[in-house]
Amino acid sequence: MDLTQGTDQHRLNRAKKMMLWFGIVSMAMMFAGLTSAYVVSKQRPDWLDEFALPNAFIWSTVVIVASSVCIFFAKRKVNEGANKAAGLLLIATLILGLVFAALQVMSFSEIISAGYYFTGSESSVTTSFIYIIVLAHLAHLAGGIIVLLVLIYNHFKQRYGPGQTLGLEMGATYWHFVDALWVYLFLFLYFFR
Repeated sequence: MDLTQGTDQHRLNRAKKMMLWFGIVSMAMMFAGLTSAYVVSKQRPDWLDEFALPNAFIWSTVVIVASSVCIFFAKRKVNEGANKAAGLLLIATLILGLVFAALQVMSFSEIISAGYYFTGSESSVTTSFIYIIVLAHLAHLAGGIIVLLVLIYNHFKQRYGPGQTLGLEMGATYWHFVDALWVYLFLFLYFFR
């Protein structure tokens, strides 16, 4: 298929989607690098083999998966013309995203109460990696929260409708990526101790 064919709008839409995927691939590469460094550092003699992940990580994983389900159905409702239901689902996605962030912060307090800090004499290479990985993910989640706020604003300005969902599709793609990324990171940290 020739990518230069189609109307100007179709080419612009393809370019926007391509830029989103370039961003997603670069973010995935960053986290691949972080998890690779984690694997290599595991060979260090000061690595904590018995460190238990905070329970808040489990609950935050459930919450982030639920948020992905909500935005999936929000997009479907927009395509069906059910704007009120779509709006409620977008707001639910935002609330679940904020709950996820709060649970992540709670996980830091669990790590600190166990006596491990990000840096300093009470830190360890193990917990420092966990802090870095989680904080990097939270930075990308903050971008997702901004995306959700824009989606909600545009939805209530009636900029989306059946067949007119490019912004919503791109926002949902980013949100699904951030969600799937956390599931990967959680499973990686849980099983690769």
